[in-house]
Amino acid sequence: MTNHGKAPWWILARSEEVTGKKPLSVDIGDQPIVMWRDNQGVVRALEDRCPHRRAPLSLGCIRDNGWIQCGYHGWSYDGATGRLTEIPNMKDDQRFPPLYKAERFAVAESGGLVQVSLDPDAALPPPIETAMPLSGTAHVALDHTQYVAALYDDPGLVLGIRGVRFTPYLMSELHEEDGKLVMERSCQWTRLHWPAPFSPDFPITVLTRSDPVTGETELTLRDTDFNQLLSAVVAPVPAARGVTAIRWRCRVGSTLPGFRARLLALGTPFRIRETIDAAALRTLKPSASRHGEELRAVLTEASATAA
Repeated sequence: MTNHGKAPWWILARSEEVTGKKPLSVDIGDQPIVMWRDNQGVVRALEDRCPHRRAPLSLGCIRDNGWIQCGYHGWSYDGATGRLTEIPNMKDDQRFPPLYKAERFAVAESGGLVQVSLDPDAALPPPIETAMPLSGTAHVALDHTQYVAALYDDPGLVLGIRGVRFTPYLMSELHEEDGKLVMERSCQWTRLHWPAPFSPDFPITVLTRSDPVTGETELTLRDTDFNQLLSAVVAPVPAARGVTAIRWRCRVGSTLPGFRARLLALGTPFRIRETIDAAALRTLKPSASRHGEELRAVLTEASATAA
């Protein structure tokens, strides 16, 4: 899903978060971005700063013609180009200096998710084929690098699947496959053999395929017969002030064998933990994440050589 060039594609919103009624403020690290839908329903993304007085455009409004209007002095901008289109009390045919053009970013939308690249001319990423009905947005007070490392080393610290307990045992070590970092972790149903705290039985596994640059992860929960019980996309993005913003979408399998598996279909079985156990995080030993750093370095070098 992600372009591995200098400006990768980041999932910055779920489709339903971006409307033509109110601008949406998001960011990639320290880069503020405003998103909205124009009067054709197309998602637009500009730098969230008015070139006039640097006021956040997200505090303004969306006009009927699809332009975004700054709330400070009322200057309007076209989302397709970032061009200044109107200044109150000035003639419509007057030419405005290019100095007041807002920075534009590339946008792609598919599968109920909106991706943004800071390169306005970036080639479109492959579409996200499968729509997933369950979704959410979370913000975690942990920087992006540490969040992705925790996702590799102990996914149970950062996310939860109802009735599932992640174990430290891997069915396959983290490895590179078609440009993604892939591994499969053994899991158990919670209280599978109560009251024994340990069991050698692993009736389910979670397979993850992660982008080495963004940490965007495709997650699949499946049983020993390879039935897909649950699939999800988890998209962590570095946000301002060391926060990580996570958008996710999820789908439960349509035909689920077993009583425990069928319980997954009730409500929303997937969640992102917005509060992380700091004591557990501190004592978590780097394992898969350390190998991930090595693989990431190799892939980055290979990408630079190919370019």
